[in-house]
Amino acid sequence: QVQLVESGGGLVQAGGSLRLSCAASGRIFSINGMGWYRQSPGKQRELVADITSGDITNYADSVQGRFTISRDNAKHTVSLQMNSLKPEETAVYYCNARLATSPLSPGTIYQYWGQGTQVTVSS
Repeated sequence: QVQLVESGGGLVQAGGSLRLSCAASGRIFSINGMGWYRQSPGKQRELVADITSGDITNYADSVQGRFTISRDNAKHTVSLQMNSLKPEETAVYYCNARLATSPLSPGTIYQYWGQGTQVTVSS
């Protein structure tokens, strides 16, 4: 089994910053990519930022230039630095990982999700 544990959510004023972290543990052979998604009430879950094992990053247009994703491959962690936060970015933020669990099947990739951490941005 694989677990993703998020931390760092909370309440912040508009214009403020938060840093989210996520640690993957369990039966992990290799991680292809990790990322962050968010979901607010009544809306679909959307990609915020993603980073591959080769450190290729992808950001939602709305966060480009304000958010920075980083990862530590050795520790199986991913972080999201969020600056200049806006009230409309209030949501539950979910960690995501795509990984292989066995050296016998390194091409079989599974997707896992964390439980989510609440980020509230007050105006």
